[in-house]
Amino acid sequence: MKIKRKLIFILLLLLQHFYQGQSNDTYNMWFQYIMTARVTDKSTLTALTQYRSFDLAYDTRLFLVNAYLDYEVANGVRPAAGGMFLILESYQTDDNKKIRYEKRAFQQVTLDHNIGRTSVSSRFRIEERFINNPDEFVLRARYLISMRIPFNKKGEKERLYGILKNEIRMNLKKEDTFDSNRITAGLGIKTGKNSAIELAFINQLSPGRTSNYGYIGFRNTFDWRKKDK
Repeated sequence: MKIKRKLIFILLLLLQHFYQGQSNDTYNMWFQYIMTARVTDKSTLTALTQYRSFDLAYDTRLFLVNAYLDYEVANGVRPAAGGMFLILESYQTDDNKKIRYEKRAFQQVTLDHNIGRTSVSSRFRIEERFINNPDEFVLRARYLISMRIPFNKKGEKERLYGILKNEIRMNLKKEDTFDSNRITAGLGIKTGKNSAIELAFINQLSPGRTSNYGYIGFRNTFDWRKKDK
């Protein structure tokens, strides 16, 4: 219970920092729906859609759809491949927006393990980014470490869990190798056996810019495996 109270306290401090810091970065928001479905005993399909805005909802910053299929080759080891389509909208120095479209292929390996009852996941991803306006190709590497911290006692029904993530992204074929570093701290609220709402603070550091987001996400899990009659 002490750990639970400390984590909730840390989250509240981060959210307070987010709202205090918005005078320089507006009210950036990040909305996301993510679905995971077991296709076979070894493979899982993941699909998500994401919308980011420069304000509470209306001033579009980014929209994407993404899907990938992984396969567990060993206990806790899951290689995957997938694709993504993005619409990127950014402000230029003259305060006009520039719209770019991106098609992205990616390959990744995820390693899962536990520390006590806390789930820890490490994901290594390589992306091939094809961007237009102007045409550009970027090869990028990403490393994400994430933790899912249960707040319930062992044997109790899970209602809340903590979320901690850090991801670093590096350009492999570009003069500026550092792309960004993203830190996430949040809280998951179970709304059903296979669904949850997630609320978080996201801080993203990029060259010459720091962006803060309020995150609202909804997560669903399904089991599409064929059932024995």
